Amino acid sequence: MSFSDLLDDIGGQGRFQFINTILLIIPGIIMASHPLLQNFSAAVPDHHCQTADNTLPGSSWNFTSSDVLLKAYIPVDEGTKLSKCLQFSKPQWHLTFENGSFFNISETQKIPCQHGWSYDRTEFSETIVTEWNLVCDLRHLRQMSQSIYMGGVLFGALIFGSLSDKFGRRTILTWSYLQVGVVGTCTSFSPSFEIFCILRFLTGMAVSGAVLNAVCLNVEWVPIRSRTIFGTLYAFSFSIGQMVLAGVAYTIRDWRKLQLAVSCPMLLCFMYSWWLPESARWLTLKNKPDQALRQIKKVARINGLANKGKLVTLEVLKRHMQKEVESSKVIYTIYDLFRTPMMRRITLCLMTLWCCNSFAFYGLIMDLQKFGVSVFLVQLIFAAIDFPVKLFASASLMYLGRRRTLGGCMLLAGIMIISNAFISYDMKALRTSLAVLGKGLFGAAFTGVYIFTGELYPTVLRQTGMGFGSTLARVGSMTAPLIRMFEDHLPSLPGIIYGAVPIIAAFVVIFLPETLNMPLPETIDDLFTCILLELTFYHSVCDQHTDKLKFPCKQLLFSIYLIIIKACG
Repeated sequence: MSFSDLLDDIGGQGRFQFINTILLIIPGIIMASHPLLQNFSAAVPDHHCQTADNTLPGSSWNFTSSDVLLKAYIPVDEGTKLSKCLQFSKPQWHLTFENGSFFNISETQKIPCQHGWSYDRTEFSETIVTEWNLVCDLRHLRQMSQSIYMGGVLFGALIFGSLSDKFGRRTILTWSYLQVGVVGTCTSFSPSFEIFCILRFLTGMAVSGAVLNAVCLNVEWVPIRSRTIFGTLYAFSFSIGQMVLAGVAYTIRDWRKLQLAVSCPMLLCFMYSWWLPESARWLTLKNKPDQALRQIKKVARINGLANKGKLVTLEVLKRHMQKEVESSKVIYTIYDLFRTPMMRRITLCLMTLWCCNSFAFYGLIMDLQKFGVSVFLVQLIFAAIDFPVKLFASASLMYLGRRRTLGGCMLLAGIMIISNAFISYDMKALRTSLAVLGKGLFGAAFTGVYIFTGELYPTVLRQTGMGFGSTLARVGSMTAPLIRMFEDHLPSLPGIIYGAVPIIAAFVVIFLPETLNMPLPETIDDLFTCILLELTFYHSVCDQHTDKLKFPCKQLLFSIYLIIIKACG
């Protein structure tokens, strides 16, 4: 008898659950745009030094007859491409003639831009790059701003996670919606880059708090058998949100207006969030059974089962929550994730998978301009690939198992990203196709590592382990944008790093037990049973596939496997 059984009695998949999920999905769609806003608000258009004489083609990007005159002011970098960061100290008028050449130009005649930059505004009317000139010597600040946002997401996960346990899921969720709306709106009026970064950090905090508590509020109001359905529905909100972002960004080309468009709607979500009921589980665990009972009766009434709701009394509620109340008395910490050799091995492996997958994922999706295709189209395709990939991941996890699916997805994704690093930029279709497939495989890997983590950790440590894994994922996403800084030294290096990291991490799954069709461990001791079951399975496989080998050879194979397991434990 559990709280899940009580939810079944009052309509586990009723009208309330669907309304509650939809009301949580709407802000999820809006917030999905904030992590990827950098691709549009910080897009880098083509640019060159502004000429001193504004009557020349420096104040606008219109190269017709002006191309010839620009040659006297701007040196050429690659072939006929104008330099982005250098200009001539004096006009080189002889270069404007058809037979002009660079033979008599010394490097001392080339100097950094003295009068600012002129930008191509055909694709974006204004970005933070064009407004604050985040190019040339300041180009690294663009990547730093995204890392600062991800730092806010990490900090928010740490802060709002503990605050929700103290003040309630709905309270923190409502505050997070308000913070995203207010701070996001204020970001669109940022007077300087420094203020912009501070506000983006606070936005990242709020987005993290909103997502964490929305997931909790969604899951804690549905019975166990329905969690997959409602959890999947909520997960698709982020894919839909990314597709919506492509359309909104295509319509609004000014970063301030775009920021406003994805932030103001959160104020409406804040207003209706007061209707959302607080988690009855949390209220009961916090010795507020009277309030929990009122919420349960409200849910039963919405589901059209008011009569069954009347049958739920304080005694019935306490009886269904008895097991959870008793388990909550024992406090587990992050230290318990490393306390035993077995837990230590599992935690270190999962920590690597979370961090590396997030690192490569955000490294791939946070620079859509490098594919040479419309960033709006790439964003749309990157979002759309999530739908078939999630279906593929579900089938693969069910039939091939967790280890093969997770390891295979990360390995293939890494190979595709590394391949892209060596493919010519002229092959746009091939590069984009490989990137889309890689992004999809990373998405499948995220699904796998999420399920794997939940199945490997015992019940008493499951939430702690999930929270720790999520934190490590944020560390990976914070680091990813900074790797782009190596492009100045070797353009292909970031791609090689983004691809090599998941390939190496893919082999980590070898040291984790398969959990397909295995019982969920309730305690830390149950993990040993899980390992023994896997070893028994491995031994039976050895017998089936090594019938022609002599007995010592079978024992040798089995012993090697045991040595690997014990060496990591």
